[in-house]
Order: sequence, then C-alpha cells, then structure tokens
Amino acid sequence: MRIAAWVVLLGCASCGAGPASAQDARPVNPKLVASQWPALWIADGQAGAKEPGVFTFRRTVTLANVPAHYWVHVSADNRYILHVNGAYAAEGPARGDLFHWRFETVDLAPLLHAGANTLAAVVWNFGEQAPVAQMSNRTGFMMQGDAAAEAAVNTGRTWQVRVEPGRGAVARSDLHEYYAAGPPEQVDGRVVDWRWDAADDASAGWTAPVVVGRAAAQGAQDADNRWEMVADELPPMEHCLTDAGDVVRVEGLAGGVSGAGSFPARALEIPANSDVTLLLDHKVLETAYPELTVSGGRNATITVTYSEALYDAQGQKGNRNEIAGRHIQGITDRFVAGGGDHEAFAPLWWRTWRYAQIEVKTGAEPLRLEGMRAWFTEYPFEEKAKIAGDIPQLEALWSTGWRTARLCAHETYMDAPYWEQLQYVGDTRIQALISYAVTGDARLAKQAIENIDDSRVPEGITQSRYPSGLPQFIPPFSLLWVGMVHDAWMYVDDEGLVRATLPHTRTVIDWFAARQRADGLLGRIEWWPFGDWTADYPAGVPPQGAEGGSAFLTLQFIEALRDAEAMEARLGSAERAAQYAAMIRRATAALNAENWDARVGLYADLPVRSSGAKETFSQEANILAVWLDVAPKAEQAAILRRVLGSRPDGEAMVDGKAVPAMSAPTYYFRFYLARALEHAGMADLYLSQLQPWYAMLKLGLSTWAEQPEPTRSDCHAWSASPNYDLLTVVAGMEPAAPGFRRVRIAPHLQGLHHLEAEMPHAGGAIQVAYALHGAAWTATVTLPAGLTGELDWQGRTIPLHAGAQTLQLP
Repeated sequence: MRIAAWVVLLGCASCGAGPASAQDARPVNPKLVASQWPALWIADGQAGAKEPGVFTFRRTVTLANVPAHYWVHVSADNRYILHVNGAYAAEGPARGDLFHWRFETVDLAPLLHAGANTLAAVVWNFGEQAPVAQMSNRTGFMMQGDAAAEAAVNTGRTWQVRVEPGRGAVARSDLHEYYAAGPPEQVDGRVVDWRWDAADDASAGWTAPVVVGRAAAQGAQDADNRWEMVADELPPMEHCLTDAGDVVRVEGLAGGVSGAGSFPARALEIPANSDVTLLLDHKVLETAYPELTVSGGRNATITVTYSEALYDAQGQKGNRNEIAGRHIQGITDRFVAGGGDHEAFAPLWWRTWRYAQIEVKTGAEPLRLEGMRAWFTEYPFEEKAKIAGDIPQLEALWSTGWRTARLCAHETYMDAPYWEQLQYVGDTRIQALISYAVTGDARLAKQAIENIDDSRVPEGITQSRYPSGLPQFIPPFSLLWVGMVHDAWMYVDDEGLVRATLPHTRTVIDWFAARQRADGLLGRIEWWPFGDWTADYPAGVPPQGAEGGSAFLTLQFIEALRDAEAMEARLGSAERAAQYAAMIRRATAALNAENWDARVGLYADLPVRSSGAKETFSQEANILAVWLDVAPKAEQAAILRRVLGSRPDGEAMVDGKAVPAMSAPTYYFRFYLARALEHAGMADLYLSQLQPWYAMLKLGLSTWAEQPEPTRSDCHAWSASPNYDLLTVVAGMEPAAPGFRRVRIAPHLQGLHHLEAEMPHAGGAIQVAYALHGAAWTATVTLPAGLTGELDWQGRTIPLHAGAQTLQLP
C-alpha cells in the first residue's frame, strides 16, 4: 500500500526537536562569516519574483559512507520545510528582517545513508496573504554546506525545482476581528505531487532553477541580493506527536457520536453522497500542525476549521466547555481528496485550536477518514520553577498560566498564537520575565531584545512589534523595551548584551527627551500612545491635552529613565546618568505640582488647573505613581487603597475621601499593579487580586484571555503574569544585583499556612519553604554555591549564605 504524504512532520515520535537538535553546538565555518558563499539563492524561473506560490526543490547527493556529522545551512523566502530521504529534517527560517535574514544550521547525518540521498524542500511565498510578521524580498531557496565535505549540497543549477499547482493560500475568513497570522490554505489532492520528496519521483515539471544571487553573510562586501544572512541562534522548535481532540458532536452520520467510534485514533467510513460534520474537542488549547489522513473518496471536499472556542447565536463565547447550541467559526483549511491511499493533508503552517471541525462532502465514492493527529510545536522551554502550597486552585492557576506562556513562545514571542503571532513589546517584556523566572532560559528573550532593537527608525524609537512587514509605532512600547534591557541586566549574567544594546536605548530616551516640556511633563505624543485597554482610555490611549501633559505617559518615561540611569551609571555614561536623574526630578516635580489633586488624593490624568479639560483619573496612572516613587512614601498605601476601592460607575468613599469613578485595569496592567503593591508594602493583598483569573477558570478557559469578556483572544501572553508574581511576590524570590549575583527574598504569605517554591539560577536552584506554626513562620532557604543575599520580613533584613539555612520569622 502506497503512503502518500505532503509535508508530514516525521522528525520525532515524542517531545523534543528532530534531527536538527542532535547537537547543541552548531558550527558555522569561519570562512563563511562576513563573506560571499559558494551557494546561490535559487528560484523557479517561470514564477514572478514576488508571486504567491508553493515550490519544491530537490537534489540527490551520493555518499560512499555516512559521516558522523553532515552540517548544512538552510534558508528560504518566505519559508521552507526540509526533508531528507522522505523524513522531516528542519524548517525555517526564524523570522527576521532583510538585514537580519536567518539561516538554520542542521546536521543531516542522522537521516543519511550510504549511496544516493534525496534532499527535498518545499518553499512557499504567500504574497499579500502572508502573515503580518513575515517580511520578504522575493521567493528563493538556499542551502550551503558548512565545509568542503558538504559542498555537494550547495544550491545552484544542479538542483531541480517545480511549481506545486495543488497547494496555495486563500483569502482569510471573515473573522470580524483583527487577524494578522497565517492564511487559510488549500490542497487539491488530485493534482498535488504526493511524491515530491521521493528519490523516484517522476512527476512532470521538474526543471533547473534560475539563480537569484550569491548567498552571503551579513557584512559581506558585495552581497548581490537583499538577504543579509545571520545564524539563527535559537534551538529548533519542539515537534511532539499529540492528539487532535475527541469527537464530541456528529452531524450527518448514523449513530451520532457513538457512530463515529474511536475516530480520530481509528478510521471512520464516510458513505458516498454524504455530508458529514465532526466536531473535535482537545480540552485545552494547543499550537500544532494538524494532519488528516484519508483514503479513497476522489473529489470529496474536506474543510477543517480551527477555533479557540465555540460561539452562541449572539456571537458570544460564554463557558468554553459548553457545546450544545454553539457553532464554530475561524480559520478554515480546504482539501480535495485525490482518491489514493493514505493521503496525509497538513497545512504548511501550524494552527491554534481547542475545537476543530471536519466537514466532509463526498461524491460518487465513499471516503475513509484514516485518522487525525497533530504535531505540537513551541519553543523548547524546560519548566524548572516549582510552587506548591495552600493557595486556592494553585495547580490550575500555574498550569493555565504556563500553557499560555508556552503557546505564545515560538521562534519569537507572540502576543496571541491564534490571532496575530506578533512580537509586541508590551507582551514580550512580561513573557521574558516569565522565561527567566520559570526556565532560566534567556535565549528567546535575548533574540527579542535584538529584534526590537533592529526595528529602531532614524528618529530613534522602536516599532511596537517586530519582525513585522507592516510598521506600527506605539511610543510607550519603546520605553518598555528599555525596561526589557534592564530586566535582562538583572536576571541574566550577560553583560555583553547590555553593553551592546545600551547605546541604542539612548535614541529612545532622546526621542522622548525632545518632547519633555519645560515644566517636566511630556508634550503631546504622536502615533499610537497605547496604555491599556481600560474603558478610561479610549482606543487604549490615555488622555492628552493639546500640549500633552499626560500623567500616564510621563510616568512611563520616568520608568525608562530610571532603568536607563541605573545601566548608564554602571556600564555607560556618568554624564548620561546625571542627565536622566535630572529629567526624573523634573518630571516627578511636575506631576506632584500639576497632576496631584489633594481633594481626592489621586493623580489626575492631565494637569489639574491648566488642561482646560474635564478632570479624569485612572488606576493605571496612580499605580505607576506609587511604583515609581513619584508619590511620596507616606501617601503610597493610601493611593493604592483608593485605587482598589474605586468603582467604574460612580464615586466611592475610601478613607473619608470621595474617590472618583475609575475603571479597573485589564489583565495586562495588573502586572504593574503587583509591582506597586509590593513597593508600597501591601503585597499581602496580592492573592486577593487574582479574582479575574479565577473567573476565567470558571469560564472553562485553558489559557488566559486577552481581556475580560467579551474577549477576542483566548490566549494572550500578557495575561500570564501570575506565574511570575507567584514566584517573585508571594514566594518572594528576586535578583538583588545585576546578573542575579545576589538574591532578595521577601515573601508575602498572608492567608497561607505553607508554601514551597523553587526558581532556576545560573548556579543551581533557589529553594524556599515556609511553614506556619501558631503565629510564627519557619523559613528554610537553600541557595546554590556562590550565591548570597538577604531575606526581608516585616522590616527585618536577615543575611543569607549559600547552602541551606532555617530561619524563624515571628
């Protein structure tokens, strides 16, 4: 029986990457660095340079014997999937821009054999339908052997290429929401070349490629194309075989759900001239390559729709576990059965779903659904942090948050794996902190910092998200990028990254400094000065007067100045540090003079007396004022009590003051609320602030949503901050010096009786265990060799040494 497969990911049968991960050390020959390469970029000569299409490339390499390693460097525009002797070998390139076009280094040796070996790649360009994160020059493919021993693979006219007419992208479905990820795809099994990666494929259409230009590393003197190539320093993404879901609803088939038997694990017969719909529920959200295998049923049409949730008649999601009376809507791939045996349909890009619906319409021939499975894919983070204790629903909080963080981390961080797949700074800062605290793996965060750095424009600010083929500017996100660099400085022992990036943070600071008014407040900020999706900020934008004066934006500027001042004082320019300190003092004085309203004990969004606008207040501005010490220390706790006691629908009396209406911050900005609570000595209230996350659990979400109901996205990176907070605020573990060379432990345990936690550190694990005995706590702290610090408890500071120590905390 012939097995027909189109780009099936056969690299592994269990979690972990495929052959490309066989060695952690991936060499790049020094002769290839900053030089032109022997390999050529090649393309199909009959297709336009930027014309959408799917293409297959192949080359036969004959080996007398199999070497221990066979290293090659591979890239393409837009994307490629590489097979060797019919098996999955690699995919990429990891997204970047044309001046940082990445190539993957892959060891092919595990897939080679003595004699003739077939190297085959499918390369696609989705043109205007490509995801927003995808940047592009033109269609092309490149493979370069690392040394003379691998030179036979070098792309040139010895390769062959053909257009794949049976595959392509289609216009996106009408999703009624902003969508920026990969397009729906279609496969016509009647004309697709099912044997494209086989040595004996005799399909018509294979021709010699045209040469686009010489491959070259970034910095080569005479690069004759626009791809300036740099090595992808990330590990290969995970490819782990998993299930696609269980059948929970059947239409058009006798016996209903019971009639579907054990599909998708086992085959299901669809009679001729039938319309059958199967709804699958995976129980939790996943990011994976779906693979549907069918036999027979020539001309049958199959559509597969993927969705985070089901919708009721009013278009609302409601409880994610409810199925009755609900329908699916979302991205839909379309397949036509070719009539052969075991035709395995899979899109070229991974999908995100909890629910997947298969709709089958057969003609004169019956169709056999052989099964459906999925290849789970994510960045290969290893969860090293641990936490246990009597926090209500702790396991659900932790696992849901960690799932959210993982699904939003691939070859870049992503705000939302279903809707956008874009690396926004606001989300990415929180994701990077989770990565440091939970995994100790800083590689993706480092690449994110560099990606955003690469997006800076001549005016000085960064783009809000990057890589992105569609420029977008959220100036406050440039300030948060400065914070990202500072976060890395504190958590990661990589001073070289900070030294290399610090000069670039100056262009961001200078852009804002040029807009700082004489009184110290920021002037009007152009582009999209997003702050939070709160109802108090229309379109997410905090109020600005004609001349600026925004408290929120000035406060975010102060945060970036504070972080940049610390880095400049230690690693950069003392003169810059002094300038930044002076700007902080001016801005702080202005906020206290112009925006502080003593009548209500809060900072107004705009200057109280000079804006001419109706006076408004926001929780976000006051949260930042407390965290950044703009508010005097004696006022900070009272301000937060007013913030927490405010209502969105009218005044509330707090501490004898009439607090004006303020809308609550969304999940995103509650990350900063946690920082303010800790700074003001009120972090024992943190666990009481988790009610929005408990509400999501009650709604059946398996990942954290973008914002309170109704929400577009059911999986949004910025909502996963509790995983970070549980370790740093509740268990109390944080770096106390750059490079995490010292630790500060300041637990907040109100309402608890016991808590144990562990955080990764370059020297080993930091472990804490707290147990309440009567009115006193016993704390056991274990630090790795060479690490020291202190434990702060109710005004006491207790020195900590490497190794285990037990402390009594009255």
